[in-house]
Amino acid sequence: MIPLEFADKLFRSALLSLAGNRAAEAFALKYGLRLGAHKFVAGETLTEALEKIQRLNDKGIAATLDHLGEGVTRISEADSFREEYSRLLIGIRESKADCNVSLKPTQMGLAIDPGRAYDNIKQIVKEARSMRNFVRIDMEDSAYTDDTINIVRRLHAEGYLNVGTVIQAYLFRTEKDIRRLSLEKVNLRLVKGAYKEPKTLAFARMEDVNANFREIIAARLRSGIYTGVATHDEAIIDWVKSFVKEQTTPYSSFEFQMLYGIRTQLQETLAKEGYRVRCYVPYGRMWYPYFVRRLAERPANVLFILKNMIKH
Repeated sequence: MIPLEFADKLFRSALLSLAGNRAAEAFALKYGLRLGAHKFVAGETLTEALEKIQRLNDKGIAATLDHLGEGVTRISEADSFREEYSRLLIGIRESKADCNVSLKPTQMGLAIDPGRAYDNIKQIVKEARSMRNFVRIDMEDSAYTDDTINIVRRLHAEGYLNVGTVIQAYLFRTEKDIRRLSLEKVNLRLVKGAYKEPKTLAFARMEDVNANFREIIAARLRSGIYTGVATHDEAIIDWVKSFVKEQTTPYSSFEFQMLYGIRTQLQETLAKEGYRVRCYVPYGRMWYPYFVRRLAERPANVLFILKNMIKH
């Protein structure tokens, strides 16, 4: 019999390999939203996404809005994403949504022209600051970890404090990054990690990832610097609740973060219990890579899609 942990790795690896499969992407983009991708993606337009955010806000749940797109190949594409984020920020302000924004550095051109990418990101952060909003620079795979952290540190050094990033618990380097960014008082979202990484860079066993996740959460909560704990793992959530009670950590110093369409009832329950909760709301036409990562995280997500395919 194949060990459960090994089978889970094979499952995740097989699904993640589909992220670059053009035939699978073409099929998904043609039928995906109708067959169930709408569960994880708030729509293809900003209007659709803002409507979903209003429903979340009505339930006491804040949001972070992400216009999906990564790995652009032309700088003109990156400029288009920057322009969309300008419209996105205006849309948040006009709708009076309780919402900040998330973006990926590669969609701003990091893999093509790092200097231009920095300028694009800085413009968005500057516009957000003028609207009293916050920008989360998402973390992608390990090839971009250093560049992403350096962008945030540079922006902070230039006085843009309304920007933070994401730290992934499955990387060996994480503890060092946490220490440095905490000293610089950078707002962080802590996650387990969802990319396929080599054994030389990341923990292979989930129990090691979970142990490191708890350690970095504890370090951040003790620091008093605002932190987003991003997880759907109820064991981790219960551990955080016990930890903050024991440490008398104020609820105002952290928030739970979860993804749109996943553990919706749990999000509502936590909000009713008085915890700050923020939902990551993605939208846009380039949703396929994001969608594949959500499927790879849990077999139940795949079953949901298969059921919808059978229905149709």
